Amino acid sequence: MFKRTAAVAVLSLTALAGCGDVAGEGSSGTGRPGGGATLTVFAAASLTEAFTALGKTFEGAHPGVRVRFQFGGSSTLAQQITQGAPADVFAAASPATMKTVTGAGDARGGPQVFTRNRLVIAVPKGDPGKVAKVRDLGRPGLKVVLCAVQVPCGAAAETALAAAGVRVEPVSREKDVKAVLTKVGLGEADAGLVYRTDVKAAGGEVAGIEFPEAAKAINDYPIVEVARAPHSALAKEFIQLVVGGQGRSVLSRAGFEGP
Repeated sequence: MFKRTAAVAVLSLTALAGCGDVAGEGSSGTGRPGGGATLTVFAAASLTEAFTALGKTFEGAHPGVRVRFQFGGSSTLAQQITQGAPADVFAAASPATMKTVTGAGDARGGPQVFTRNRLVIAVPKGDPGKVAKVRDLGRPGLKVVLCAVQVPCGAAAETALAAAGVRVEPVSREKDVKAVLTKVGLGEADAGLVYRTDVKAAGGEVAGIEFPEAAKAINDYPIVEVARAPHSALAKEFIQLVVGGQGRSVLSRAGFEGP
């Protein structure tokens, strides 16, 4: 039985845009970290639970500092950053989506891969669709939901299904992995491909079915400081927390794999 983990509400981009510079650290990020600063982290939806926990740890070690998260599909977040959305740190669910940011010159330094994740088949309580293996996803009449192909979980799903030789016609393509998980949990779909970590975070609301072809589509997760980070010093410290021992421990408990 997977342990339920608290999730964080997704902050709107409008709210994030209101996060201005604060006393104690200038927009160049060269001042002393802290002083009531708000660190803005854009992160893949699958990192919601783990990063929420790390955000609380970071706030505890930096009195007066707040960490605000924008969770969502990595491709959408990357596009928002290249369009000027205010962010200090970007953590993506694939190197391909990270390249959108680095290729546009919107990253400071090189990205670091800090963890990995793999897909599982998520089914509702009781498994009404009687799904036992990945080949069942191609069965006529089975309602399957997948991530949009431009999102890392969607790209990984395409790779894994191709490796299994299974053709799936999904009833919907969702904006991120949490949206897929929600449809499965509500019984609006018989199955969906999500990350192992998302099933673990959902507790008993869904069940996860491992399949060997998922090993062909393991996603590396890179993290980087955003070039226009309002709080550069804090951004660097948060990244060090993520890639360090504490971060690895939290990510491992959430079901992520080592980089």
